Amino acid sequence: MQLLYIIESSGDKKLFKDPVIQLQKSLDNTFELLVYLLQYLIDVTKYVEIDSRNRASKNLPTYEDLHVNTKLAGNIILWQLLENKSLTEAINNFKPNNRIDETTIKKIYLQLVETDEYKNYLKEPSRDKKVDKEIFEFIFNSLILPNELFEYQTEEQFNNWYDDAEMMQQLVNMFIQKPKQNLNELLTDDKWNFAKSLLLTAIEKNEFTLELIKPKLKNWDSERIAVLDMILMQMGICELLYFETIPTKVTINEYIDLAKSYSTPQSGQFVNGILDNIHKELMAQGKINKVDFKKKGK
Repeated sequence: MQLLYIIESSGDKKLFKDPVIQLQKSLDNTFELLVYLLQYLIDVTKYVEIDSRNRASKNLPTYEDLHVNTKLAGNIILWQLLENKSLTEAINNFKPNNRIDETTIKKIYLQLVETDEYKNYLKEPSRDKKVDKEIFEFIFNSLILPNELFEYQTEEQFNNWYDDAEMMQQLVNMFIQKPKQNLNELLTDDKWNFAKSLLLTAIEKNEFTLELIKPKLKNWDSERIAVLDMILMQMGICELLYFETIPTKVTINEYIDLAKSYSTPQSGQFVNGILDNIHKELMAQGKINKVDFKKKGK
């Protein structure tokens, strides 16, 4: 979707002679951003060890300086992430620490230790995986993401942050729930082949899908409709016609959600109306043929 939007907005489709290469680069950037965020979360939680050493090495350390509670350093989720081989390989490859500002890490950590959530976490008498997950979720969702310095620095480092932020939040929270999962399985061969096929189909069938949409616009000027809305509808039509394993209901709902998330406030309803209309027309013409795996298996 994002790549098609860039191609369409540029006004010169020759800028992307090989869109598949551009798609691969885009996916690589997204993967690197995810590794950066996971490393960021690890660094904040591990800062308790640095804080403990720094306070203990003072010239005149207090009792509190010598007895910093380092329970967070033994967090189950933290250690499962540290022992995740696929994440370790990705970190060695991308070296996200070269992008991370330690001063900001320290500020977020110091903010953390003052929160009631963290103080309650330290009071827990025993190690509990559910509690360990909850403090990780709190650190990432309530302290890291809303932090203005973090946001500014991440935008400076990754030009895809603005577009991918919501998806990245979901992925990091998924890793908090399942920290042992293989990072490399996020993009399987099946997913890559689908993405590549959809991209190429949307480009190849651009004029055809546009001609299907225009008669349904009625009083709408196609030139004034949001570019992203048109792209989403064209992609939706491609799925309806050329991807036989995807149920039509799944396709329509997916593009409604994408329109709501990435386009204008009215886009969800608009895309829904046009796609549903075209879907009914294509069904009546017998042009949509889907594989029913349930019936096929009987």
